[in-house]
Amino acid sequence: MTKKTTYKSSGVDIEAGNAFVGSIGKLISETHRPEVISDIGGFGGLFQPDFSSYEKPVLVSSVDGVGTKLIVAFKTGIYDTVGQDLVNHCVNDIAVCGAEPLFFLDYFSTGKLNKKTAFDVVKGFSLACRQNGCALIGGETAEMPDIYSGEDFDLAGTVVGVVDRDRILDGSHTKKGDIVLGVTGNGLHTNGYSLARSVLFEKYTVDDVPPELEMSIGESLLQIHPSYLKIIRSLKTREGVRGFAHITGGGIEGNSRRILPDGMELQINWNNWEWPAIFKLIHKVGNVPVEDMRKTFNLGIGLTVVVSADDKDDIISNFSSGVFDIFEIGKIV
Repeated sequence: MTKKTTYKSSGVDIEAGNAFVGSIGKLISETHRPEVISDIGGFGGLFQPDFSSYEKPVLVSSVDGVGTKLIVAFKTGIYDTVGQDLVNHCVNDIAVCGAEPLFFLDYFSTGKLNKKTAFDVVKGFSLACRQNGCALIGGETAEMPDIYSGEDFDLAGTVVGVVDRDRILDGSHTKKGDIVLGVTGNGLHTNGYSLARSVLFEKYTVDDVPPELEMSIGESLLQIHPSYLKIIRSLKTREGVRGFAHITGGGIEGNSRRILPDGMELQINWNNWEWPAIFKLIHKVGNVPVEDMRKTFNLGIGLTVVVSADDKDDIISNFSSGVFDIFEIGKIV
């Protein structure tokens, strides 16, 4: 008798996928804004924006992933943080352009769907979307057993926001002598994990607590990539603010240069702050060259702000975060 081959026996369980989608309906609906006019399960997410307060509305989008930070999640079994990482990373990327986030879409691909794991990831999406005021209006869950091993998975996400054309922040008004301010972060965020894992997991497990840290290796590496949206909102209309850079892959210099006009350079005073403990540990354990550390990691600065020298002191003295600090780290030459 000829063996029957089904989609399920090939590794894709449609019923499990449908059950998962049904289980996340409440999480998704909790993020919806009045502009959302579709329910979960449609072919597309429908969003009817109100641009009446904008003179020349410009849509701003960004797509990203969380990279090999996922491997740390696999090792710890903690999955509700990486969803927050992804939303916050994408929101930061459009916020530095001056945009307000409108909606977010996710992509979750795996070898075999673990509904509990996927639920925790979407719970992270939902929480971060609510915190950033953007709607989670769509997503895709795919089982691809020939690409991913077992229950391993990958994530991607896209955010769409809006900014008035005359309020786009691109650093074009930056001048020689302007000051670069740094806003602190809380760890690796979502970049540099291939190097960090290569170094740290040669010596430690995720549960180890080195004396240099106040938490385990896993907890330190899974610190949630923060959203800087509220900070950017409070600063972007202030006199003398030229532009913002989200410090991701490429480090402080690589990302801050992206908003500099031609002919201008960045001069960073690397002695103006102390590296957080996790970066010191990576540097020491792996004997990683300082230049590699600077190019790979944020080294404790998650956001840079270019401001005029005349307004620097006022901006610093009126900075209010409650979580992060701001201070001078360089200048434009």
